[in-house]
Formats: sequence, C-alpha cells, structure tokens
Amino acid sequence: MAPSKREWLLLIHQIPPKPSYFRVRIWRRLQQVRAIAVKQSVYALPKSQQALEDFGWILKEIVEGGGEASVCEAHFVEGLTDEQVISMFQSARKVEYEKILQEGRTLQDQLSTDLPEPAESMTKLRSQISRLKGKFDEIVATDFFSAPERSAAEIMLADLQSQMAGPPQSHVAVKRNHKELKARTWVTRENVFVDRIASAWLVRRFIDREAKFKFISADSYSPKKKELRFDMYEGEYTHEGDRCTFEVMVDRLGIADRALTPISEIVHALDLKDEKYPRPETAGLGVLLSGIVMAHTSDKERLERGGGLFDALYEYFQRQKRD
Repeated sequence: MAPSKREWLLLIHQIPPKPSYFRVRIWRRLQQVRAIAVKQSVYALPKSQQALEDFGWILKEIVEGGGEASVCEAHFVEGLTDEQVISMFQSARKVEYEKILQEGRTLQDQLSTDLPEPAESMTKLRSQISRLKGKFDEIVATDFFSAPERSAAEIMLADLQSQMAGPPQSHVAVKRNHKELKARTWVTRENVFVDRIASAWLVRRFIDREAKFKFISADSYSPKKKELRFDMYEGEYTHEGDRCTFEVMVDRLGIADRALTPISEIVHALDLKDEKYPRPETAGLGVLLSGIVMAHTSDKERLERGGGLFDALYEYFQRQKRD
C-alpha cells in the first residue's frame, strides 16, 4: 500500500506512573497544542514548524521529568488513514465549537428579554460576548482542518455582535428579483457542510441551474462584481437571529413552496442543534451528509453529492404534499 500523502508529526512518549500530577500536566500540555491521541502514548499534529516547536518543548518537559519521548515525521501506510485522523481532529474541535454555540444561545436569549438594568446589563453582555469571541479565536487558531461547526459558531458570534451594534447594511431584508440573481458567483467558506450544502442546492434548484460557487478560507471577504456571499460573516445571505442561512434564503428569495418547510426545519435542526424542530428525518440526513463530508474533501464534490440528497428529500416531501 502506498503511504499517505499528508505529512504528520508524532510525539511518542513513556511517562513514569508517578507522580500522577506530572502525567496530568503533560496531558494538559498536549491538549493546549490540540494534539490528537492516535494510539496510547502516541500523539499527532499536522506537520508544521509550529507543531515541531510545540512537540519539542513537551518532549523536553517529559525528559526532564524522568520520562522518555521521541518526535518523528510520519506517513500512515497501514491501519489509520489520513481521512480518519483528520476526522479525529474535526471531532475534537466540534465539541469545542458546540460549547461556543451553547454559550452563544444563552447570550442571545438574554438579548431578547427585557433587561432589569439595561445599561449595566448591556455592558456585562458586551464583555461576555468579547470573552466568547476570544475563546472562539483560540479554537480557530488550531482548527487545522476547519471543522464544519466552525461556520455556525462564527456566524452566531457575528450575529451577537451585530445585535449589540445594530444590524449591518448587508442584513437588511431585500427580496430581489430572481432574474437579477442569474449568472452570479456564490461565495462561501471552504469545507462546506449542512447549511452551505443546503443553501447551494436551493440556489441551483430555484434560482440558477448554472450557478457557480467559490470557496474561500478567509474569515471575511469583500465580494467582487457579480458575487454574492452566503453563510459567512457579513454575507448578503447568512444567519439572522435564530434562523440558519437556508431559512433566511427561502424567505428573502420569496420561494413559496410548502415542500421546503420541512426541509428548512431539518437543516435548522442539523445546523443549530437547538431541538426547535424535532423531525424524524433529521438524524438520517445528518448521517448521510456526514458520510459525504468524510468521503470527499472537495467542496465542489460535496455540493454535487449533497445536492442529490436534497433533490431526493424534496421529491419525498413533494409527493407527501400531493398524497
């Protein structure tokens, strides 16, 4: 079997069983650099100068504490694949992003209620949002493979900040004539998942069969002529309040189709995970979309495969409507 294409750094260590605090300290240091345990006492990071430096310092600490450690470059040949290791990194970041989302929803609830002392409460909320943004930035700095949940957390934070400052111009609800949206390039963040796959399907199904899509890695982006941003910070179409991008687009594009209502609820549930719409189809679609993401690193391929799933789902609800 040919070796994997990606290059990894592995830290292999043997730590004395006592004192126990030393083992805990090394474990915490590995967590801080976002290393993943691929086997017992074997930790991985994608190869980079920063990763080499991080592992170098931890190795020195292990040796000084009476343990043994080695750092090596590696390709996976048998057993684990690059895709499996990448999925391990993404799963670890998923947990962290979901904590951001949970805290963000709590702050959104506070913003939507009548505050007892508005001035003092808003100052406190502003501080909490700033702290949450700091935690998010810390996760992003070591989110080596752009976990799908990153986009939802980013958009929630942007929404919280916009609620504190007033809605940005790009979020003013303007329903455009569909003819104006033809021959456009739709821009979104790379590593697409639920909301972006669904939104792209919506564009191709109801707006422009020949729509082009552009995927970027930057946190923000200034659109060029004939470009529209979706499901990203300051996008023309993105999360608004407690609605995901797909829901916002269905509304603002004026697409009147009752079969889209259950699809909107499913996408909302998968993207925001707030249990607002407990539909039985949600878990199944989530598994299928996750499988597509695991099997295909190309965003273009993910849109094609995911679009097929949404075509089938749409046909299902269309037939239900007629029966």
